[in-house]
Amino acid sequence: MTQPITVLIAALGGEGGGVLAEWLVSVATLAGYPVQSTSIPGVAQRTGATTYYVEIYPEPVVALGGRRPVLSLLPVPGAIDLVVASELLEAVRTVQSGMVSPDRTLLITSVSRTLTTTEKMPLGDGRFDAAALLDVAQAYSRQLRAFDFEAIARDAGTVVSAVMYGAIAASGILPFARETFEAVIRESDRGVEASLAGFAGAWEAMQMAAKGGVAQGVPAAPREARAGTHPASEPLTGPALSAGPERVASEFPPATQQMIRIGYARLADYQNRAYAESYLDRLGVLLAAERAADPEGSHEFALTRESARFLALWMAFDDIVRVADLKCRASRFARVRREVAAGEGDIVRIVDYFKPGLPELSSLLPVALARRLGAWDRHRRSRGKAPLAFALTLRTDSVSGFVALRALASLRWLRRRGARFAQEQALIGRWLQAVETAARDDWRCGHEVALCGRLIKGYGATNERGKENLLWIIEHLVAGGSFATAEERGRAIREAREAALADEAGTAFDQALMQHGAPVRPMKAQPIRWMPRPSARDQRR
Repeated sequence: MTQPITVLIAALGGEGGGVLAEWLVSVATLAGYPVQSTSIPGVAQRTGATTYYVEIYPEPVVALGGRRPVLSLLPVPGAIDLVVASELLEAVRTVQSGMVSPDRTLLITSVSRTLTTTEKMPLGDGRFDAAALLDVAQAYSRQLRAFDFEAIARDAGTVVSAVMYGAIAASGILPFARETFEAVIRESDRGVEASLAGFAGAWEAMQMAAKGGVAQGVPAAPREARAGTHPASEPLTGPALSAGPERVASEFPPATQQMIRIGYARLADYQNRAYAESYLDRLGVLLAAERAADPEGSHEFALTRESARFLALWMAFDDIVRVADLKCRASRFARVRREVAAGEGDIVRIVDYFKPGLPELSSLLPVALARRLGAWDRHRRSRGKAPLAFALTLRTDSVSGFVALRALASLRWLRRRGARFAQEQALIGRWLQAVETAARDDWRCGHEVALCGRLIKGYGATNERGKENLLWIIEHLVAGGSFATAEERGRAIREAREAALADEAGTAFDQALMQHGAPVRPMKAQPIRWMPRPSARDQRR
């Protein structure tokens, strides 16, 4: 029996999956073949994809003699000829649901990643292993074609749907000529040239992927990392990054220089070169301790290299000055225009929403004044009141909004006189002292303490919780505790660090502390807020 050709498309929101399905229907109709499509909407917050299902009968309408084939509205596991996914994890999800079968399905997927909500939630690295995902996709499909859809779409100035369309055309599954596929794009009369460029790029990539099976190289980084979901991820520019100080080349081993140059550039951009020089001073102390513990350099100076990474991130902590500076940079405006695919004559309006609290506002104040304001706010919250915060809306593309951000960004000179700067530097000093002391006793133990810098991340409550966990490890496992050997101490530090990154509540962290004889953290008092009972009139509303 002649069976319909079945195509399942998994696309994320905003990628033009609906347009792609329409194009497939149009190309089949233009060629004179029976076709039917349906779609199942996905959900928000990157917990799934919108799927589009297309069935095409492989004989022209004129050859059926008036008969009409019965086409299905739903995909059936094990009966799909072609699955196309715009994201690697979505491809594996179709495998998990049984839509991909090793005896029938050609699977085409992008190697790019868009992190899911569950991947973003862990305090540590919650990303799925991209190489393992590719292995699963290849093992459970008849053939796999994998390359970076997003890179091709970006180079062509189009959306991912045009690239997916080109991949489907080049797959050979559908009985239509390339010219017929391209004719549908031309008839759409919207972004024709860019769509054709994306189509051609995917066609070439499919030919290359067919020779090697899977696109060679490491899958692309998550698009959040490229686009910058947080202001601190704005790409670094300037002479400090390109040249770097001569001091790095003369004082530090080659294995550490690349990381240190990046850290130096970040801190010079964050504050000034004097601040970046203090970064090198701190690393010089750690390098001396590592050389004393490992004179042969058998560990390739991993302690100094990892310390350089986390120290640069910590010293460039996010504050309102940094956020304002990054939000009004020309690179940010260019990135926004690129992401929304704005043309030269298009007007793009950018609205930023802020809700700074008292800690953010008092971070630039002197220590004594900031301490008084903090005590006053804690007293308010102890009586059940909500933390003090101010909701602000700024049109960054307007003159007034831009000037307000630039004025705030110009307070960089005030940062070093503020309470937040003093607090962060004191905590950084305690961590570095713990790394140095542990390293002089045992290299592995010092390396584990250096890796504890990973606990400092994010902002607000997440950042404070990370610093509290780090101090607890330093006080009760690095400086305290009774361990028979340095190896046992290092293992305890590693397990406690990994447990602190395992869950936000800290249950695993407390269990790891108890396992190694360290005291668990005391419970924090939480104020009870009494809410008035709504009246019957309010309930009717």
